[in-house]
Amino acid sequence: MKQVTVSAPSNIALIKYMGKIEGSGNKPTNGSLSYTLENLRTFVRLTEIEGGADQWKPFVREDLQKIELSEKGQQRFIRHLQNLKDKWGVKKSFLIESANNFPSDCGLASSASSFAALTLAAAEMFQQINPQPWGADKKYLSELSRQGSGSSCRSLFTPWALWQHEYAEPMGLEFKDLHHMVVIVEDSKKEVSSSEAHKLVTTSPRFEGRPERAEMRLKDLSNAMRFNDWHLARQIVWDEFIDMHRLFETSTPSFSYMTDGSKKVLEDCQNLWNKWQDGPLVTMDAGANVHLLFRNDQKKQFEQYREHFKKDFKVLAFEGVKDNVH
Repeated sequence: MKQVTVSAPSNIALIKYMGKIEGSGNKPTNGSLSYTLENLRTFVRLTEIEGGADQWKPFVREDLQKIELSEKGQQRFIRHLQNLKDKWGVKKSFLIESANNFPSDCGLASSASSFAALTLAAAEMFQQINPQPWGADKKYLSELSRQGSGSSCRSLFTPWALWQHEYAEPMGLEFKDLHHMVVIVEDSKKEVSSSEAHKLVTTSPRFEGRPERAEMRLKDLSNAMRFNDWHLARQIVWDEFIDMHRLFETSTPSFSYMTDGSKKVLEDCQNLWNKWQDGPLVTMDAGANVHLLFRNDQKKQFEQYREHFKKDFKVLAFEGVKDNVH
């Protein structure tokens, strides 16, 4: 009986994917740029089973956080596996087991890491059963993963991933091995899923011109990074996530992920920046939690921010890039 276990990382977009082309298999309305979060990972174990239908259940392991998926969530996993089976011409049945080493469904991009991990696990399994010449092509696997979860296509590349069309690809930028921190404002399941948010934002009057604004910021951020202009990069990244959250707040019906806790963290980040005239890149995903990315030479600030925020919130903090865990 064949079995494979694979992990894949989450990622945090600095230029956001929010809004998809209807009926396109999650193709985005604008390009996005993300930093890969190697320490936040989903683990997927895929096991060949005798006959019957494909199944999903939680991956139970001491170092992982057990997750419970709704019937809809399980079917989404199983549909993606079926799509991958069709591509490889595989008829066998499988048990999918998955779990994260971080909280899920709260704006930490667990969908991205989950579908990237499932895609990679399926590719490894199916190459044993029915080898294909494209089975190890990262860009093609990124395209397949995108069909399950759009942002997952970026999780196949590190440290920077650029996604503009069918698949993501690595992007060479000067800043690498960044220190990453997440201030956990809310770790319960969010009321509006990212999939629903993609639909709702198109009803916002601010969505007109949104793809163009995002594309301009993508160009400006890429240039700022290439020329080591951290201050400009920080402002672009801040403007971008605020723009996305204003889409949420002006959609029909309107909704918001930003809580009083989120606003407190953002205010403190701004005050600390004003104090030192330097600091991390600050961004939020479709959730209440706040991500901070620090340069290598900001180790002291990294420690100061961690001490500051852990007085009121749970803080996940990681220095540089941790070796991949399988």
